[in-house]
Amino acid sequence: MTHLANELRRQGKEIIGLTQGEPDFDTPAHIRRAAQAAIEAGQTRYTDVDGTPELKQAIVDKFRRENGLSYSLSQISVGTGGKQVLYNALLATLDEGDEVIIPAPYWVSYPDMTRLAGGVPVIVPCPETENFLLTAESLRAAITPRTKWLILNSPSNPTGAGYSAAHLKALAEVLLEHPRVLVLTDDMYEHLRYDGWEFATIAGVEPRLMDRVLTCNGVSKAYAMTGWRIGFAGGPTDIIKAMATLQSQSTSNPSSVSQAAALAALNGPLEFLAERNETFRQRRDLCLGALNAIDGLSCRKPDGAFYLFPSCAALIGAKRPDGRVIETDADFVMWLIEDAGVATVPGSAFGLAPYFRISFATSSERLETACSGIKSACEKLS
Repeated sequence: MTHLANELRRQGKEIIGLTQGEPDFDTPAHIRRAAQAAIEAGQTRYTDVDGTPELKQAIVDKFRRENGLSYSLSQISVGTGGKQVLYNALLATLDEGDEVIIPAPYWVSYPDMTRLAGGVPVIVPCPETENFLLTAESLRAAITPRTKWLILNSPSNPTGAGYSAAHLKALAEVLLEHPRVLVLTDDMYEHLRYDGWEFATIAGVEPRLMDRVLTCNGVSKAYAMTGWRIGFAGGPTDIIKAMATLQSQSTSNPSSVSQAAALAALNGPLEFLAERNETFRQRRDLCLGALNAIDGLSCRKPDGAFYLFPSCAALIGAKRPDGRVIETDADFVMWLIEDAGVATVPGSAFGLAPYFRISFATSSERLETACSGIKSACEKLS
């Protein structure tokens, strides 16, 4: 959809893109200054393959300070973005036919990463009636003798739904019954949360799982550093070592300058987050109110991240003015971009239909225009 939006722009059409999962804020000034200082100091050479000792120590300190997790430097991996860290973990551990439990809706990359590593994605639908969250009962039913990993993403891309400590505790009880199952947590949106919702991660909730949880995070979203490409993880030493071996033969070390910037981010102040989260919350509420006022659409309020995941179920089967029928959520988002010039992503891309994802990481003015366009496009359906 992003590619299509860009192509339509090249044709001279005005398109409001709500597809990208990227903060529209600049990287904070103190982080940019740290990168500039690193360049001037000549920190432009190879580093240790999976992160400098200084950055690893900052990550150890972050996990202890913010998540109550205790790691040594040998239990930390730094990669070129969170995506590489996740892929390294799967590629380093999956044997052909191993199963990976992936709650749906899911981030689009999880199933393909699993397949590329020789694994089998086991998709577990998590309906809106369960707040798009995996239940203990669904987890228990999905585990087989071939299960290697469970992937948890909280707050979620695409729904913004978050797992509470109590919810994670219930999942942990099931996992304790199956000691061979590893857990990969994608906590990238940890700091983007609203309405007093409290973040929790499963290794912190249930310490007995510590030796089989890989806790993944990064600086992309909270610090508006998507282009700097730094992700990291803490976990069992043997998995971290295998990930480093793999990374040494693929990309080698992450950018030395980006690592210096990430060091400043993790060791620096977080006060800027409150103001940015308030801006995101206002945008969320603006869109939420506008979308829920449109006949045929309904949307749950997210706990965190910067996405809305509205249902368009009531519009499936509706006719466009040209007589074509909206048969799927993919048809619906194509109608939005054609009629309203608003680019979104179909829920089927995330494993659950009929929904569509909107990123509200853009200005309120653009969001107001987009929501008005969506309303007009929906009113033209019969």
